[in-house]
Amino acid sequence: MRRLLLLAVFAWLASAGHAAALTPEQVSSALASDDGERREAAVAALGRTGDPKWLAFLSALRDGSVYAHKRGHRVELVVGGAKSARGDQEVVEIVRAYDRTPLGVVPVAELTEVAADRRLRLAIKPFLDASETRLQLADADPAVRRGAAVKLGHQADPGALPLVEEALARETDRWTRHALAEARALIGLAHGDAAARVEAAQALGGLHATSALPALRRLATGAASAAERDAAAAAVRRIERWTMLATTLETAFQGASLASILLLMALGLAVVFGLMGVINMAHGELMALGAYTTFVVQNWFRDVWPERFDLYFLVALPLAFTVAGAAGLVLERGVIRRLYGRPLETLLLTWGASLIIQQALRLWFGAANVDVASPRWLSGGLPVMVGLQLPWNRTFIIGLAALALGGMYWLLFRTSTGLAIRAVTQNRQMSACLGVRAGVVDATTFALGAGLAGLAGAALTQIGNVGPSLGQHYIVDSFMVVVTGGVGKLAGTILAAAGIGGLNKGIEPALGAVFAKVLILVAVIVFLQRRPAGLFAARGRHAEA
Repeated sequence: MRRLLLLAVFAWLASAGHAAALTPEQVSSALASDDGERREAAVAALGRTGDPKWLAFLSALRDGSVYAHKRGHRVELVVGGAKSARGDQEVVEIVRAYDRTPLGVVPVAELTEVAADRRLRLAIKPFLDASETRLQLADADPAVRRGAAVKLGHQADPGALPLVEEALARETDRWTRHALAEARALIGLAHGDAAARVEAAQALGGLHATSALPALRRLATGAASAAERDAAAAAVRRIERWTMLATTLETAFQGASLASILLLMALGLAVVFGLMGVINMAHGELMALGAYTTFVVQNWFRDVWPERFDLYFLVALPLAFTVAGAAGLVLERGVIRRLYGRPLETLLLTWGASLIIQQALRLWFGAANVDVASPRWLSGGLPVMVGLQLPWNRTFIIGLAALALGGMYWLLFRTSTGLAIRAVTQNRQMSACLGVRAGVVDATTFALGAGLAGLAGAALTQIGNVGPSLGQHYIVDSFMVVVTGGVGKLAGTILAAAGIGGLNKGIEPALGAVFAKVLILVAVIVFLQRRPAGLFAARGRHAEA
């Protein structure tokens, strides 16, 4: 019976000559019927025309915006807009179903809703999805086209094969072509004959399609021919080797981004520790100040200058450096300078300062983590190979760390300020005899180290949570970097940050974050037993002491 109805509707379409020739009465007669099969047949007939106007009508039908409007002896389908009140009547603006010609505003009481039940919505869905996918494959944005190609691969609908071939013929973007080729192979693997499945398995292996692994494994172990099983098994091995390579490179990249954060934290800490011998336990809270400064700048842009929101992070970076540096200057000039030469008191003092800053952040911003959004230019990533995309936010952090490192090298070894810092680090008394103002150098260095911590906090907002206890998560790692690299040694700090950051990310997948930190701490302790001075031994007054 259903086949007869479908044939009748198709014959009706053929007699109409074109979708636009269908009258509202004909469509209304089928869709307003109580016969579910007749309604589905009408939807199928309209959907298969591919006419954008009929597809828009089906979308309105799915959304519950289609009505039957009786005008004299004639009934036509209309699409209604938003309802409103006019006096004591509820009215709605209506347009014709096919060509959307405006028909004015009518009382809702004059309309009869053409409801779409769940069964009819399910019948409409494939046609709207296909229409949406076709539009996405023609979009100007390669990311949209790539997403549509991936969706077609997951669906593996044989009816979509002509659409995939058509899109592949005109596609120029490398990664979209790869996704379309993968979709074509997945359709062949799911619905082709034995020879087509062998060819599809070989193609998926060459494409390193990780999404095809479940289907390939089923084919390799199922009741298929020997050629199919061999092709599937070879493809699985090839994809697994490629996946292992991509995972290794991704872990190394994540380790580099973590090492960059640790380097930004440890750069200032190393110089301060090397110059003044101060164990600054508040260094992590100075990092948190930089993160919260970024949060405040983000909210200001969002409220005052939303059209330039993507610029907020570029403004937040120098402000985070300035705020943390100012806090460090106040801390050093206020109390720390009175306790030089008394390491236990300075340790307790800075620990107390860290608790005060942490509680102040908790009172001002709340105990919960705050959300810092990434600007659009830091969203997404750079695809470098199949299965590996380098996120722009982590790439930016690595670049920022390299820039800060270059700036520190220029300051320490190419300026008179750096010469004074190195002189005081090596011999405070002799520097004072030569006219170097050690107190000014101390304050400048402490503010510089605090500013670098604030910069690290701003960078961390793009890859981690921001909360009052943010600094506690990184202070121990930062001290390990400083001690392992050698007190006050720039090269040692770089190597130690790279080693600890890389090891952390390398061990995490196997042992978890907590046990990875424990294992690294044990490794650092064992290393310091063999080399107490770290990678590079300190020289100057600390070594002499």
